[in-house]
Amino acid sequence: MKNLAAPLFDTLHKASAAVRRFLLLPPATPLDYPFADSDVAQLQRVTAGPDSFALDDQTWNDLLLAPYLAGLSGEVSIAGRQELYRRLRAGLDDGERTALAERLRALQADPARIDAVRATLLPLRQADTEVAALLFEGEAAAPPAWLGWTWLLPLALLVSIAAVILSPLAWIASGAALYVLVALQMRYHERVDSWKHALNTIQLLLVATARLGEETAQHAGRLNRSLSRSLAARISPGAASYGDWFALANVTHYFRTNAIVFRERAFIRTCWLHCAALEADVALARHLLAKPDWCWAERAAESTLAIEDGIHPLLAAPAGLSIALAGQGAFISGPNGVGKSTFLRMLGLNLVLARAFGFCHARRARLPMLPVYASMQNEDSLEGGQSLYISELARARALLAAGAGPHPGVCLIDEIFRGTNHVESVAAAAAVLDTLAARSLVLVSSHNLELASLLEHRLAPHCLQRDPKGRLVLASGVLDRTNGIALLGAHGFGMEIEEKAQRVASWLTGYLGRPEAGTHVLGGKIVPGRAA
Repeated sequence: MKNLAAPLFDTLHKASAAVRRFLLLPPATPLDYPFADSDVAQLQRVTAGPDSFALDDQTWNDLLLAPYLAGLSGEVSIAGRQELYRRLRAGLDDGERTALAERLRALQADPARIDAVRATLLPLRQADTEVAALLFEGEAAAPPAWLGWTWLLPLALLVSIAAVILSPLAWIASGAALYVLVALQMRYHERVDSWKHALNTIQLLLVATARLGEETAQHAGRLNRSLSRSLAARISPGAASYGDWFALANVTHYFRTNAIVFRERAFIRTCWLHCAALEADVALARHLLAKPDWCWAERAAESTLAIEDGIHPLLAAPAGLSIALAGQGAFISGPNGVGKSTFLRMLGLNLVLARAFGFCHARRARLPMLPVYASMQNEDSLEGGQSLYISELARARALLAAGAGPHPGVCLIDEIFRGTNHVESVAAAAAVLDTLAARSLVLVSSHNLELASLLEHRLAPHCLQRDPKGRLVLASGVLDRTNGIALLGAHGFGMEIEEKAQRVASWLTGYLGRPEAGTHVLGGKIVPGRAA
């Protein structure tokens, strides 16, 4: 019977598709279910090896990688989204990046191939449950001892109902049989319902694998059919419900298919990874075809970094900026609101993309394929009882530990130690950055210009500002004219407040001394007779 049911169902499915084409009915709209971030992260979590390194949560959030991933993964199933996330978060090694670049070039040269792969994998976009955790973790459900005797319950119910003709007391047996059926149904309801969604995703995966037409296609088709409900249940959902309640058909199907999935888990896992990689490649190829401003990133030495006309693709009208570093990090100054934080995010995003995908949003790029650490959005925490400065100290310790550990990388720091007074902020920042920059490639932006001279032996000074034509440029040097007080007047505080602020600033400037006077403190020899 099973040998006849499967071909019959396939024939009905093909006939239905033919009727739709004949009537010019539109194809079913893919679901593109809005998965939680934790679901998208599952593949990376379960495949991470003991020596692998993934971006930490703060770096992921500081560099706005979630919005970038959302732009990449539009019209992509959960499998493709998980693979894109995994590559972004963990990066690829040199061999994997080279192979990916070759695949992307081939796809870009053949748009018809992109469309064909998307159409073939379309069923996966109907999935509403991720299964990576299921395919890599856990054990099969142990079937209860009574499972083979479930056929007796509906039989007992029918016999007891028939016996009512002979004796009204037979209703007691009917009630007992109904109680057992309902109790078992309620006990396994949540587990069966959850499994139904996971099994649906697995079957959609097997359908997509079969449509690929590769060596695994036939086995995927057979496996998909073995996981399906009976022909009667598929044709008549109402009849299926009666079978579930009065014969525990759904519970039996759960244990039967669970055993099959875990027996075939290695094969299903391979299918998931293969389809995920195909979808991710197609998504990247489509992304590059739609973006004119990008280049393949060249690998640079660990202490070298160069990017020309780098942009942030999430900006509506990004301005290309360039920077080149060799043996030193960078101290970046600039007026308020000029875009120092955006520049660091642009650079961080392109460093992550170079390591994950091999390309950057720039004219040219030579970048180290290193982990990236960001410290840009430290905040105080009412729930955690942490002030801003305590939060900043915790992040600084994490960066120092990373620099001293097996995965040193590029550190991007915006306005370090804002949460304490000016003198101690400069002192603490200088000490931390001097130590950190000895181990890692550091780029830091700050309004504390004293840091430029204190750290010139570690960090090359760069100033982000607008040229006479209004264009944004990053040039060597330190900001020579601040605009914080001028912005008071521009934002409606009035001339009186602006003049008072200017008088205080003039006094502080004389009190604290010239910023360049700190050159010798950390980076050079102390001159006799000069205050240390």
